[in-house]
Amino acid sequence: MISYEKFGLKEVINASGRMTILGVSKVSKNVLAAQRFGGEHFFEMSDLMIQTGKYLAELLQTEDAQIVSSASAGIAQSVAAVIGEGSLYHAYHPYTNRIAKREIVIPKGHNVDYGTPVEVMIQQGGGRVVETGYANMCSAEHLELMITPETAAILYVKSHHTVQKSMLSVEDAVKVAKKYKLPLIIDAAAEEDLFHYTQAGADLVIYSGAKAIEGPSAGLVIGKKQYVEWTRLQSKGIGRAMKIGKDNVLGFTQAVEDYLALGSESGEMMQQRLNPFIAGVNQIAGLEAKIVQDGAGRDIYRASVKVIGEKSAQTVITELKAENPAIYTREYQANNGIVEFDVRSVNEQELEKIVRRLQEIMR
Repeated sequence: MISYEKFGLKEVINASGRMTILGVSKVSKNVLAAQRFGGEHFFEMSDLMIQTGKYLAELLQTEDAQIVSSASAGIAQSVAAVIGEGSLYHAYHPYTNRIAKREIVIPKGHNVDYGTPVEVMIQQGGGRVVETGYANMCSAEHLELMITPETAAILYVKSHHTVQKSMLSVEDAVKVAKKYKLPLIIDAAAEEDLFHYTQAGADLVIYSGAKAIEGPSAGLVIGKKQYVEWTRLQSKGIGRAMKIGKDNVLGFTQAVEDYLALGSESGEMMQQRLNPFIAGVNQIAGLEAKIVQDGAGRDIYRASVKVIGEKSAQTVITELKAENPAIYTREYQANNGIVEFDVRSVNEQELEKIVRRLQEIMR
């Protein structure tokens, strides 16, 4: 019997969001059933990858798709793909000196640490990182300034982690990529729209399987057929160390199908669920709560709790984690005295537990 106690683990209430450090998201019974079918049967794995990719491409109205082990693996393998351009020699020798065209141009404000730096995944794929623009701005002109004969691709990161102000749009990046006949890779790991970026003209788009889609550990690379085929070829090279099991391939495919059919919780529903939580927190001395929208403009709403008592926000965050169940929050605003709560993976009973724990901490 599996349990927290068997392994000496704490239960976790995840008010942080769909974070890798907490296992990202829960999966549905449908997805678990698909995983079980995959686990209980054998397949010709190369055919499984091609056919599930074809099936997903039809669902997502794109030319081709490849399931990978994670969005991070998607970055590394996409970078390797555009450098190798379908060369089997390159797949076997991904860091060969024979290939000099390795520069990956990325806005400086997009080279962020999301658990590991974006540049680490670029380098793992054999790319040389070329930052453009500045920490507080990047324009299409900045992007063009850094393109050379050794540029292999442009990488654009669409994420709440990145700098949001004064940044070129996806459409701007597409125009530059087309002007210089370069592939544009978009890391859209946590994004909810599975159609926009390919339809906007991106050549490869990368998603996390376990975030918005709420599947098992997986990643997805979609886009132009040639580039996806080059990405698939990396299974003979660096992708071997990033392979994904048959159970998660089928579980993820089912998760995408369900996501397209059912969608995700709307921002309006999140706000409705947040209202009683906000009211409860505002009755606690030393705390002021309100509802805020996601900083990157997504249809996601959270509780923003200002700590105005003697304790610091960081102390509240630490004490929330200390007991069992451990309560994890969003810590990005702690230096401003704010603790944020993401309710997408939190039910009503867990919200009540959070209010009680805050009462104990602030008492």
